[in-house]
Amino acid sequence: MLTNKHILLIIGGGIAAFKSLDLIRRLRERGAKVTPVLTKAGSEFVTPLSVSALAANKLYTDLFDLNDEAEMGHIELSRAADLIVVAPGTADLMAKMASGLANDLASTLLLATDKRVLVAPSMNVRMWEHPATQRNLKTLKGDGILFVGPGEGDMACGEYGPGRMAEPLDIVAAIDTALSDGPLKGKHVLVTSGPTHEPIDPVRYIANRSSGAQGTAIAQALVTLGADVTFVTGPADVPPPAGVNVVPVETAAEMLEAVRNAKPADAAIFAAAVADWHVSNASDAKIKKDASGLPELTFAENPDILATVSQMMDGRPALVVGFAAETNDVIANATAKRLRKGCDWIVANDVSPETGIMGGTENAVTLISDAGADAWPRMGKDEVATKLATKIALELAG
Repeated sequence: MLTNKHILLIIGGGIAAFKSLDLIRRLRERGAKVTPVLTKAGSEFVTPLSVSALAANKLYTDLFDLNDEAEMGHIELSRAADLIVVAPGTADLMAKMASGLANDLASTLLLATDKRVLVAPSMNVRMWEHPATQRNLKTLKGDGILFVGPGEGDMACGEYGPGRMAEPLDIVAAIDTALSDGPLKGKHVLVTSGPTHEPIDPVRYIANRSSGAQGTAIAQALVTLGADVTFVTGPADVPPPAGVNVVPVETAAEMLEAVRNAKPADAAIFAAAVADWHVSNASDAKIKKDASGLPELTFAENPDILATVSQMMDGRPALVVGFAAETNDVIANATAKRLRKGCDWIVANDVSPETGIMGGTENAVTLISDAGADAWPRMGKDEVATKLATKIALELAG
C-alpha cells in the first residue's frame, strides 16, 4: 500500500541509525520513494554513500548548500513528501521539535513542513525517562506528531529498558497506517489491555488471568481502520501491535494515570483485566515464611477506571466501551455493570475455565447497549476485534 508514496526520511545521530538502512530497503520493496536527510551526527554512524545508494536518490545534509537550495529549497523539500519520518528520533531532535528550533536542515524541515510527521525515538533509557524528554514527548503528541516505539530491551550502552528504536518492519507498519485512509482516520481511540500487577512484596503480586490478546487485537483492528490508538497495557503475555502509541503500566493506579494523560480521545475501550484490590500494606522486602506465622495482608479497593472515565463531566469520550468477564449470570451481571458504571457499551463474555476463553485464541461475546443484548457467535479474537472496531467506526461516524 506504499506504492508511489513519497517518504522524507530524517536520520538522526544515534547507533540505531544502522536500522534506517534496512528501513530504506523495506520501504523501497513496497514501492515507496525515499528521500533521505542525514544529520551531521547521523553521518557518524552511517555513511552518506550507503544511505544514498540504498535510497537510489539524492541525499540532503546541509541547510545552506547552494546547489541544493537552487534545485529544491528546504521549504519545498519539507512539503514534497507524503510523510516525514524521523528514525532514529534522538532526544536532541525531539527537543528541537518541541521547542521550534531550526538551526540545521533536519530541524528546519520539521518546522517548515505542512505534512504529518512520524518519529521513531531512540536513546538511552535514562534519557528517555528524563522529565525533559517526557515533557517534550507530551508537547509533540499535543502538536499531532505521531510516534512508533520505543521498544524495551538491551542497549548498545549496556543498559536495559525503554529507548530502543522500533524495528524497521514496525516502522513500516506505522508508516502504512499514517498514510492509509479509513473510517477512523483522524480519530483518537484509547485502548487498555492486559492484567495489572498489584504488589504484595518485591517478588509477589495479585493479578488476573489475562493474556492481553483481545485488547491487542482490538487495538490492531482500530489501527487498520485508520485510528490513532493509545495502547495502555499491563504486563501482558502477547506483544503490543505495531502502529500504536504504547504506554506500559504495572498497577491499576498507574493505568488510571496513563488513561487520564491520554485525553482527549474520541472513544475509549477498556479491555484490561484490572485487579479490583491492592495490598495497602505491601512489603518493601520479600516476606519470609518463618515461625512468625502467616502474613497479614490488608486489602484496599483499586480505582474504578471504567466508572471514572464514563462519569467524567469534562472531556468524556463520545463512546466508552467496557468489558465484563463473568463466570455466571453473564448477561444480567454485565447489564447491571453497564448501568452502574455509566458506560455506553459493555462487551460481556463467559470466562469460566471450561470455556477456554481466558488466555485462549477464541471468544464468545455479547455486546450490550441501550439497544439491548447482541450475542455474537464464538469466533477468533481477531474476528471479534474486527467486528467491534467496525461498529465503533459506525458509531463515531454518526
